[in-house]
Parts: sequence; C-alpha cells; structure tokens
Amino acid sequence: MTTNHSYELSLRWTGNHGQGTAGYLAYSRDHEVHGVDKPMIPGSSDAAFRGDRRRWNPEELLVASLSQCHLLWYLHLAAEAGIVVTSYSDTPTGLMAEERGGAGRFTQVVLRPVVTVSQAHMCPRAQALHHDVAAKCFISRSVNFPVHHEPVTRVDDGS
Repeated sequence: MTTNHSYELSLRWTGNHGQGTAGYLAYSRDHEVHGVDKPMIPGSSDAAFRGDRRRWNPEELLVASLSQCHLLWYLHLAAEAGIVVTSYSDTPTGLMAEERGGAGRFTQVVLRPVVTVSQAHMCPRAQALHHDVAAKCFISRSVNFPVHHEPVTRVDDGS
C-alpha cells in the first residue's frame, strides 16, 4: 500500500525594485519561503547568478535536504538497531555543472556525517547503517545524481 504525503508552502518574490523585470539588472533575486507556523526562509539565487550570498539559494537547500534526510533516517535506524548516537554533524557538499546557455544540473552530492556513539562495539554497525539509510532516504531516492557518503564514526569519550 502506498501512502501519499503532501507538502505545501508559499513563495513570494521580494526583489522588485520598481521596474519589475524590465532588464536583467533591474531586479533582485530575493524571495521568501513561508510555511504555516514556521520561520521564514530568506532566499535568493547563488551569488554567481546575481544573488545575495547572505540568503539561502535553492542549490544550498537541495544539499541541506539531502543531509537532513540522511540524518533523520540514520537516527531512526540507529535507534531500531540499539545503537546509541550521542552526536551527529555533517559538512555536505554539492557539485553543480553549469552548461553553455546557463542551464545546469547537479552531478553529485557528498555527505560527510561524523557520528559519535556511546560504546566502541557499536562502531562497525553504526558505520554500516549509512548504506542502509541510502536505500531509505526519500530525498536521495528522488534525485537523478549520485549521493556519496564519507562517514566517520567515533566513540563518546564522556566530555
């Protein structure tokens, strides 16, 4: 049986400086992403495409979505496997190739989770769980480019 989930938000362009899109340089790429009872996400395009580097761009949010999905599935599977995770961080990177004419596509994302577990005997299974997550993560299963994993597992030293 398939269960469908629906996701709704609103997006509002805030970059009209009075001339609309009268010219390529006449407008900013600023926009806002809103969801019910959630903080607003200030968005723009990548700075390479005349965006505001202080705002989130769609490419960063795609990489963040992949990282978040991996984190959440990892914690779920770790809890089911009896692996006590005490810390988790990630420094993911995405690579996008821009083609002539301005079109582009992601060619890969690399997730680099650093997971701390409570006991040393948990390390081998904790490390292997990343492979299991790849088969479950909704976001990574939905993209048409590889999502690589370079995980590190550590033991909690009590500090």
